[in-house]
Amino acid sequence: MRGIDTQTKKIRGRVLEEVARAAFRPGDVSHEMEEIPFRITPADDPQYRESIWRERAIASERVRLAMGLSLRPLDRPVHVTEGYEDSSITEKYYEPPLMQVIPSACDMCEDNIIEVTNMCRGCVAHPCMEVCPKGAVFMENGHAKIDQEQCIKCGKCIAICPYHAISKRIRPCSAACGIGAIESDAHGRAKINNEKCVSCGQCMASCPFGAISDKSQIFQLIRSIIQGGEIIAEIAPAFEGQFGEEITPAQIKEALKDIGFSQVYEVALGADIGAVSEAHHYVKDVVNGELPFLLTSCCPAWSMLAKKYFPETIGSISQELTPMVATARSIKKKHPDAKVVFIGPCAAKKLEASSEEIRSDVDFVITFEELKAIFQAKEIDFSNYEPGRAMHDATGAGRGYAVAGGVACAVEQCIHEYYPGTEVLIEHAEGLEECKKMLLLAKAGKKDGCMIEGMGCPGGCIAGVGTILSIPKAKLAVEKSVKESTVKVPPKDLLEIELD
Repeated sequence: MRGIDTQTKKIRGRVLEEVARAAFRPGDVSHEMEEIPFRITPADDPQYRESIWRERAIASERVRLAMGLSLRPLDRPVHVTEGYEDSSITEKYYEPPLMQVIPSACDMCEDNIIEVTNMCRGCVAHPCMEVCPKGAVFMENGHAKIDQEQCIKCGKCIAICPYHAISKRIRPCSAACGIGAIESDAHGRAKINNEKCVSCGQCMASCPFGAISDKSQIFQLIRSIIQGGEIIAEIAPAFEGQFGEEITPAQIKEALKDIGFSQVYEVALGADIGAVSEAHHYVKDVVNGELPFLLTSCCPAWSMLAKKYFPETIGSISQELTPMVATARSIKKKHPDAKVVFIGPCAAKKLEASSEEIRSDVDFVITFEELKAIFQAKEIDFSNYEPGRAMHDATGAGRGYAVAGGVACAVEQCIHEYYPGTEVLIEHAEGLEECKKMLLLAKAGKKDGCMIEGMGCPGGCIAGVGTILSIPKAKLAVEKSVKESTVKVPPKDLLEIELD
């Protein structure tokens, strides 16, 4: 549903905007936070639910998540702003888990149910009955019915029905999850199994009730901005077109400075660093037979999937820093006292930046959607800024990382540039289900010699849960940026070059 201005998107954006607006005011703003649900539903008549009480209850939970707080317990009364003192800080604040289902918002969709629709004609042949291996299909009042207790969900009746009158209902969030992390609680509400979840956020993007959300860091970021000090933004290459098809990088850069950022750099710089390093890595270790294959490391959901479900592949995961971290470290070399803010399309980056296993050098992570809310809270008018590119930190190869296949393409370009005549075997997978299949093939020895790119989101970073633009339009915007790049491939000695 990316790129469509749905009601759930408007509500989520409104809450983020209200939280951002309050955060820019100095002092204790807890009372204003308590008022936000009443601003979202100001009258006696509900706008999108059956009652104003449910609307406000859901909005209250959204306010908490926007402040980085966890959902309220269901068994005792808790104020919307309980925990405010812990959250109202100028440093990163995170209460796990990242992705949460708002119980009051979940519609308890039925999951994995095969049923006969009103398209059934009650035909004489009734092939659905004949092919059912368990006798779960029967005729009643001239129409086919399915005994759910007998049905084994084999789908044979769906395939054979000449009227396409039998369908399988799958909970949207469950259908979007490629690793089976969506389960049901005792009341039939969706529940995320955090042992399985890799925080890609596709369930959140797919829920038509807006019942799944990640936690935000905009409250703490804004408190840090108003406190003062040097705060630097690093913006992911998928930003092209996200804030308006006519809005240019120069205008976005100036808008970020008006918000309070001292400087803005492209994360595509870190992508260039990664492409150079992985090109050398592939030739040294895969071409020469030290490793069976090389897995890219830039997508945290893909890396987590490999480590969690295919631990035998860990040695083949690139040890190169992700573009977010590589860029942040480059920035901190020149600005050691600055706070670095990653702005991108991905919810999983919030976990990566908080990981205790690596020193990320990233102080805050916000998505494009969250940045849009900050722009709105500050009433940013892009027409006040001169259009243009303005950011020249990276090459076309690094900027292409935003689209599925772009990482492998960048590495391949570098290999051909640095090691002419070297054969490169490229594979890429997008979406967790396809990523799992790719890793299974690699584990079975079917992808030996390959450079394998994995993207947790179908379409790549431009399909991340924190994006605004539709995927096809975002792809075109990134491709235009790559085409217009004055330098196509990073130099072989990029790792030795200091940040300008």
